[in-house]
Amino acid sequence: MSTISPENALIYIMVTMSAVDRAMSDNELRDIGTIVRTLPAFSDFNEERLIPVAKECAAILQEDGGLDAVFGLVRDALPPHLRETGYALAVEIAAADLSVGAEEIRLMQLLRDTLDIDKLTAAAIERGARARHMPL
Repeated sequence: MSTISPENALIYIMVTMSAVDRAMSDNELRDIGTIVRTLPAFSDFNEERLIPVAKECAAILQEDGGLDAVFGLVRDALPPHLRETGYALAVEIAAADLSVGAEEIRLMQLLRDTLDIDKLTAAAIERGARARHMPL
């Protein structure tokens, strides 16, 4: 039995991706809010809980072994049909500031393994995000 909801798990993924480079950009934070307000996966989620859930995740990440703990919670909370969604949200947040650094790439690799996302699916998700965030 999971200790967090699937919605919380998706938020944990986005917060972790945003925080991995130690700087949560305004674009990343704005995109997290927009995703929570508009994505069907959050239709039953009370938007006012976004900040408390994000703070819960940040507190866990500060602990020794925090990343492993967050990924364990996420893996246990997400049903198989939402795992690709979780990976897609991580990629969206990584792409939000139009620059994907080494820390974000490494986190995406760890998340792919945690959620058992195959390489072809991951590549398609990543290419879609790149296309959506391409400037004119």
